Amino acid sequence: MNGTTVQPSQDTIQFLQNIEPEDLSLATFVDSLVTTSDTGKELGEFTVSIQYAKYKGEDAYLVHANSHGAIDNVPCGTSITAYVSPKLETLEQQHHEYVKLADHPLDRKTFIVIQDDKMVINKVVTQGEEVSRGAETFDLSTMKGFISEGSNLLLQRILVRKGLPNTLTFLSFDSETNLCTTTYKSLEERRETVGKEEVEVVGIERTIHSTADLPTTWQSYFLRDGHLCNRVQVGSPVTMKLLRMPRIMEKEEPSERPVFEKKGLDINEDMQLFSMFLDRKDQLKNDHTMYMRHHPELQAILADFLQFLLLRKPEDIFPFAVDYFSSFSSQLPSHSPYAKSSEIPPKPQKVDTHLPPPPFP
Repeated sequence: MNGTTVQPSQDTIQFLQNIEPEDLSLATFVDSLVTTSDTGKELGEFTVSIQYAKYKGEDAYLVHANSHGAIDNVPCGTSITAYVSPKLETLEQQHHEYVKLADHPLDRKTFIVIQDDKMVINKVVTQGEEVSRGAETFDLSTMKGFISEGSNLLLQRILVRKGLPNTLTFLSFDSETNLCTTTYKSLEERRETVGKEEVEVVGIERTIHSTADLPTTWQSYFLRDGHLCNRVQVGSPVTMKLLRMPRIMEKEEPSERPVFEKKGLDINEDMQLFSMFLDRKDQLKNDHTMYMRHHPELQAILADFLQFLLLRKPEDIFPFAVDYFSSFSSQLPSHSPYAKSSEIPPKPQKVDTHLPPPPFP
């Protein structure tokens, strides 16, 4: 079990507690960007989708990200699939990275899952033909303010809308899954060209402060509704760019419901209403007649029941009807449908009108 003690800032905990359902619903959309080199050559694509989901019966958000392409003709890519709670807690995540070098390919898979009160991390790294496996466990009580790669994508969309007044410090993993801090701070606004439009964008700088290596920093610029417009890892020749303007996610303002004055309806004075009533009456009558015409057995069953009822004249019609129609059921035990009707009705007794009536049986 990892014993490293790293703490998020108090502002971070407060920010996570203040996330509202509307903040999350406005962050559920798809981003699609292209990956380009420093010379402008297209190298691949980058997509991020976030949608509402259920995880083990509880509300959650499914985050899926893919980055695939080729750098110097070497195929490489990253994919992330994560379930995140409404408070950005990572419930489960699969992170896959690969670089297909001709004689020494690298493939790294990292799995995060919550088991009881623990966060369990399993790693499988394949270098050439060598496969190494590892596992770590963290107490959830020490992981407050933890942001995984999956929850980071949702967090940044929320930060753009809510604003980032100062630097926020969260917990995260570096590339070797060492627990460390990650900071988010705002960048100066600037203008970007997307398609044929020039738009203002909001910038966020994210830095992972590894305890075993140099810090890693990404600078991302977003449209004001949270759509990713530009993303680059500092020191990398690769940039992710938005080529076409997406549909802007706008906050829906509740509209006032119209109030209609109630008016009394008199079917005898309203010719239109009376005409509708007659039409509906004829429609139901024709519908009922058609049904009985297609089911002649209905009239025979009801006629038999009524005839038998008048012959027996039971004191209590309901149990008599139950006994009679139970003979038509295939799920009830077989017995005489005339059990109640064959009982000898009790002789009428003189009732003292000064006494209260007997209770209902």
